[in-house]
Amino acid sequence: MEFKINQKSDPEMSLQKHAEKFSAPRKDASGRVQLVGLSLEEMQAVLSEHQLPNFRSKQIWNWIYQRGITDFNAMANLPKELRAILTAHYAIDRPALITEQKSADGTIKWLLGMSDGQQVEMVFIPTPQRGTLCVSSQVGCTLTCKFCHTGTQPLVRNLGPHEILQQVMFAKDHLNEWPSSGEKEGRDLTNIVMMGMGEPLYNYDNVAKALKICMHPDGLGISKRHITLSTSGVVPQIHQCGEELGVNLAVSLHAPNDDIRSDIMPINNKYPLADLLDACRHYPGVSPIRRITFEYVMLDGVNDSDDNARQLAKLLVDIPCKLNLIPFNGWENSGFECSPMERIESFAKILENAGYDAPIRRPRGRDILAACGQLKSASQREKANKITATETL
Repeated sequence: MEFKINQKSDPEMSLQKHAEKFSAPRKDASGRVQLVGLSLEEMQAVLSEHQLPNFRSKQIWNWIYQRGITDFNAMANLPKELRAILTAHYAIDRPALITEQKSADGTIKWLLGMSDGQQVEMVFIPTPQRGTLCVSSQVGCTLTCKFCHTGTQPLVRNLGPHEILQQVMFAKDHLNEWPSSGEKEGRDLTNIVMMGMGEPLYNYDNVAKALKICMHPDGLGISKRHITLSTSGVVPQIHQCGEELGVNLAVSLHAPNDDIRSDIMPINNKYPLADLLDACRHYPGVSPIRRITFEYVMLDGVNDSDDNARQLAKLLVDIPCKLNLIPFNGWENSGFECSPMERIESFAKILENAGYDAPIRRPRGRDILAACGQLKSASQREKANKITATETL
């Protein structure tokens, strides 16, 4: 027989030898080790505990990422004895679905439960041209941007690469994107944006590992041209992201000067605009064809004046970029109001006259709190509501 079980071995020990220590648990309640999120080399190292040849690991890898299989017994080209060993000691499952909400505009928001009970939100945004999946990188957020609902939920922990990948694979399950789902014209899920809960560059190692498997031709096979990473401006990791991943870069800018940005985005005190924009100028691969996207939320009376628009045009003059003007998506007790549409249109016109592409983003999923800046896990939302109710008694 070509494989065997070593009764004295612990797959978790092997994992720790050959992979970094994750901030998220890799064992489920029954003690099985999660294989999702391991590189092929790491999977080979972990499964070597059972004297498996490398080609068996490659077969398992293909079943996981190419076919979307969640049951080892469905891996038809593996011997029955091996499938029994895998079932007893390893897992390839998905997060638990807690709630699913569908917006009137077709947007879907999923609240997902991780193996330790923590929860994150993920959003799928369909359009006639593409289907974009907004993926979370942390439970909560360490940043406290004043206009962002997610920022009101304290950071609990990072998501591991397996949990980031599991979100994408969960979406592929529900959208019938796997070959085993039968014949289907085209794909619903075409793009991934790391714009969900959390700051991706504060969890860079895990995000990078997950995205490398997303982009691997034998992994999920999603082109780097169809993946965008959004950051609030963690300057030291921006160049590293471009060098190692080569994905599209989006920057949450939201202000034309340091005074306004520091007031609404405290991260600007650590990484001011001069440093942030210098990193953007030197982002690997940036060009007039492959531009950086600057996100700019329109806050009434805060950052939306004509003078602010002219400052912004001057600030970005030498960076190949486009701007997304985002009408503020309100939430209870935010303290902000959305700029009137005529004000947003005037702001956009100044930028367009200066030579920029500055489309006004159409809000999606507002009715289910799935729009930009509105994500916050339901458990935290319910906890806040209970506290508010108690205070008013």
